[in-house]
Amino acid sequence: MKKIILSIVTLIAFSEMSYAEEDIKSAEDYDLLTGIDNSSFYTGVGLGKTSIYNDFAAEEISANTLMLILGYQYNQYVAFEGRYTFGFDTQYDVGITDNASGDYNGDYTGWGLYVKPTYPIGAFNIYALLGYGGVQLASLEQGDAYESGFQWGLGVGYSFQNNIDVFIDYISLYSGTGFDYRAQNQDVNADAFVIGMSYKF
Repeated sequence: MKKIILSIVTLIAFSEMSYAEEDIKSAEDYDLLTGIDNSSFYTGVGLGKTSIYNDFAAEEISANTLMLILGYQYNQYVAFEGRYTFGFDTQYDVGITDNASGDYNGDYTGWGLYVKPTYPIGAFNIYALLGYGGVQLASLEQGDAYESGFQWGLGVGYSFQNNIDVFIDYISLYSGTGFDYRAQNQDVNADAFVIGMSYKF
């Protein structure tokens, strides 16, 4: 009786191994057909525009930005990504305030850590960015101003080859009342638009 049970278990085990091998082969064939590397580190760079806007006073500080990206593509549907942004050519729009207009001489910086759910459609990828990050304006009249919190974004990418993608996305960096010690009782929003390229290792 024990021999019969062992034989049945052995047959089931070999059957399951055969199915698993077929599944692996199918997955490998799928990767070869689509050119998608389901698990890899990647790095990227982006150029964009970031603005921090006071809804009440129509006051805005905006900057052209350079973004550095480091990420890990867990599979074709999920990635984890970190971004760090430097601002340059920063401008100040006084809106309806009585402040002096002109260039803003401080620096803009930002960072974010995201989960990146992705939906592939052929060579295109539609994705979201969900995570936590911070935004800073340096050298304001009363010192640096900094806020951090939940961030989200939406984007689309296109794969030219197995390891090169281009993308464009929008990120909501901050939305709340006040920005550190500024505009305490007024709604402030910070947003970014980015276009860039990434390379998978």
